[in-house]
Amino acid sequence: MPTPERARMVRELQVAVQRSTMFTVLLHHTTASKAGMNVTDSQCINALTLDGPQTPGQLAQLMGITTGGAITAVIDRLEKAGYVKRTRDAGDRRRVIVELVPENAARFGEYFGPIGQVFEERISGYTDEQVGFILDWMRSSNEAMPQVIEEIRRLP
Repeated sequence: MPTPERARMVRELQVAVQRSTMFTVLLHHTTASKAGMNVTDSQCINALTLDGPQTPGQLAQLMGITTGGAITAVIDRLEKAGYVKRTRDAGDRRRVIVELVPENAARFGEYFGPIGQVFEERISGYTDEQVGFILDWMRSSNEAMPQVIEEIRRLP
């Protein structure tokens, strides 16, 4: 059974994570708006930045949108804006791969400069051990998120 102090800290941590999530969503709305796009489009750029080229189906699954018209519209908008290009898979010419146009994606990345600066300032005050702990916690949380998102998508 947790001590009252631990229970208080866990509740406070839950609120802090909820607040952080709120600010992250607002950050992404703001950066997408500055770039003249919607959040789904900007998160496709983010996914391609983090994980490299993907098929439209992979992007649709990650974004929770349909593999037909919805993801096609996203890719069309991003391609028209110069952020992505479609290529054919060398191993299967029927398959389309969506990849970033690096120099244009870098333009979008510039909107994240202020958060990068704040991150660097904050993390510089922590020891290597503390950074390792935070990294471990973030990796563990991120690993759980795809399943959590799918679980929420299945809710009525």
